[in-house]
Amino acid sequence: MSGSKPDILWAPHQVDRFVVCDSELSLYQVEPAGSSELKAGSLRLSEDTAATLLSINSDTPYMKCVAWYLSYDPECLLAVGQANGRVVLTSLGQDPNSKFKDLIGKEFVPKHARQCNTLAWNPLDSNWLAAGLDKHRADFSVLIWDICSKYSPEATVPLEKVRLSAGDPEAGLVVTKPLYELGQNDACLSLCWLPRDQKLLLAGMHRNLAIFDLRNTSQKMFVNTKAVQGVMVDPHFHDRVASFYEGQVAIWDLRKFEKPVLTLTEQPKPLTKVAWCPTRTGLLATLTRDSDIIRLYDMQHTPTPIGDETEPTIIERSVQPCDNYIASFAWHPTSQNRMIVVTPNRVLSDFTVFERISLAWSPVTSLMWACGRHLYECTEEGRDPSLEKDIATRMRLRALSRYGLDTEQVWRNHVLAGNEDPQLKSLWYTLYFMKQYTEDLDPKAPGHKGSLVYAGIKTIVKSSLGMAEGGSRHSWSGASEKPSEGPSLSEERILALQLCGWISKGTDVDVGPFLNSLVQEGEWERAAAVALFNLDIRRAIQILNEGASSEKGDLNLNVVAMALSGYTDEKNSLWREMCSTLRLQLSDPYLCVMFAFLTSEPGCYDGVLYEKKVAVRDRVAFACKFLSDAQLNRYIEKLTNEMKEAGNLEGILLTGLTKDGVDLMESYVDRTGDVQTASYCMLQGSPLDVLKDERVQYWIENYRNLLDAWRFWHKRAEFDIHRSKLDPSSKPLAQVFVSCNFCGKSISYSCSAVPHQGRGFSQYGVSGSPTKSKVTSCPGCRKPLPRCALCLINMGTPVSSCP
Repeated sequence: MSGSKPDILWAPHQVDRFVVCDSELSLYQVEPAGSSELKAGSLRLSEDTAATLLSINSDTPYMKCVAWYLSYDPECLLAVGQANGRVVLTSLGQDPNSKFKDLIGKEFVPKHARQCNTLAWNPLDSNWLAAGLDKHRADFSVLIWDICSKYSPEATVPLEKVRLSAGDPEAGLVVTKPLYELGQNDACLSLCWLPRDQKLLLAGMHRNLAIFDLRNTSQKMFVNTKAVQGVMVDPHFHDRVASFYEGQVAIWDLRKFEKPVLTLTEQPKPLTKVAWCPTRTGLLATLTRDSDIIRLYDMQHTPTPIGDETEPTIIERSVQPCDNYIASFAWHPTSQNRMIVVTPNRVLSDFTVFERISLAWSPVTSLMWACGRHLYECTEEGRDPSLEKDIATRMRLRALSRYGLDTEQVWRNHVLAGNEDPQLKSLWYTLYFMKQYTEDLDPKAPGHKGSLVYAGIKTIVKSSLGMAEGGSRHSWSGASEKPSEGPSLSEERILALQLCGWISKGTDVDVGPFLNSLVQEGEWERAAAVALFNLDIRRAIQILNEGASSEKGDLNLNVVAMALSGYTDEKNSLWREMCSTLRLQLSDPYLCVMFAFLTSEPGCYDGVLYEKKVAVRDRVAFACKFLSDAQLNRYIEKLTNEMKEAGNLEGILLTGLTKDGVDLMESYVDRTGDVQTASYCMLQGSPLDVLKDERVQYWIENYRNLLDAWRFWHKRAEFDIHRSKLDPSSKPLAQVFVSCNFCGKSISYSCSAVPHQGRGFSQYGVSGSPTKSKVTSCPGCRKPLPRCALCLINMGTPVSSCP
């Protein structure tokens, strides 16, 4: 407290009471207050609290500093430092019958009158009171009083000259002999006891910070600095101390007291107060002169300094409790981050510093956020089942089901993923057909097409340009009209149909097995469309009738079969006119494209080719059967670009596992974040240059990191083994590490680099040239190696198998 500006003190043990100190002492009690009018004599502090004045003490004029007694009894005892150096004990509402009533009015008088700057009660020995005074050449500036000491009648100074308290001098007790005297011929500007030891006192002297040990007052530990004002120990870290000078705050570590561990940013105006928050670790508040802002420095997450010159980082922020200049503030002793501020004209405000809300995602997608001392967690449990799960949750569940690791029946991986995503189903069936086609091929056989298969249908189609023409329709099966047959399909088109899944591997082009599998899965409409596209109208009608009579079938399929049976190839027929008009009213896309095909002109099949609800593999297979080379090439090129731009996994059928496939997968990962599928897909059959693409390596490493974050150590090991099988270049080089038990130096050799020669080997010298010497001793200390180490080094034999 300086000048006439008011200061605030919270009661140490009555957390609803505080004192405002300026020319008098005013005791207030904080009470809850709603929106109703306040009672007489109350002051509103905030929307929820108000202060009621309990008592006023005007008996101690010329106050310079005040300290509240720390013990429970008496609970309202205060020490007041005055302008002439005296320290007076006074009370606010003390019970007159209290056993401590003799302390009220007791005065502690120095030998020479000068201003008392600071007071500090000892937190352990509650009767000790330290006072810091201005400099006097013949006196000490740090006096430690025992408030229970006896009255000293041999006062060296006449009472009538030094007593500034009102009333009769003989009415109070005067003590002139302090318990300890420290700091001769110097000034003390601030004081605080060190909580770790009741005998240690930290004092801010005129030009240094000094630690006095009362067990040996002739010695002190000190450091020269200008930051000697407002010394205060962090209540949560007793080795950390704050002090200030003008606009600069210094943070000290008493274990390394040579210099500050941190110097806070210098303020443009002089500081008037600094205070550690008693309820929050490492939170320091500072106030500058003529300011309405309190600056907060958060040192809670300060790392341990590395080296002498390293300063820890802090988080700085500012709060504005009120619109007027702030004279002083005081943290509440128990309420978290709460303080009372007072303006120069004694306007009070109750203010809570709200914590920054920190958010954190857990590896299992739980959201955690912290606010003050509270932690809140939000999980996906009990969520609406209709909402789509987060991709991280889906990848985690897939990893548990060993998704992507089935290398025999590759198509089953979409079942392990939940069999819910049609794009994943198309992807894994594409990879299955690619693997099925290439697994029995001889890489050295002439005309080997293994690499062409994994390059996708786009590359296959380009390789067949000019070799054959896709025809108009072949002859109908089960209809009276028989249009002229087109030319037979080329070998490349047959390969494309195999990758689309319409026909099986081999020379047979029969789609019967594929139709049977669709019927077994209940895909009646798709099966009928594929049969129709293969010009088997009778089989299409039969499939529709079977679907209508099945348990889960649609009875309307009978109506579609009836309409299909009336097909005629006449361009101006009523049947063609009605089907062209009514087909768009059909909800199923496969039924819609069936009639679009039947009513289209030869070579113009846009109604089928651009129906986006039809699977890409079915549209591509249709194009391979009915488009010419030029038309097919244009269509495949356009469809490939659409798939790449959309990140549609069905497009892997077109791009294959090539650079185009990586581009498509990049769009897919950007859209979904599914690095799991991207990693497993690219490992299936990609050439080496594709596997070394930095995007592919990025997806793989991110998926490995995800497995580690989920603590799926065994799953990550399985993935690494799976990766090393499909990409041998990713397998780390096997090494043997041996160290000498005597000197500790390591002896390391690459297993793959060591040429074995019987029971010994040619050890490589420094220059790289082989030598014929056999390793028998440590190259560092030359002591003989044990037999197990010799087996490891000379023969690569595992220790467990060493005889």
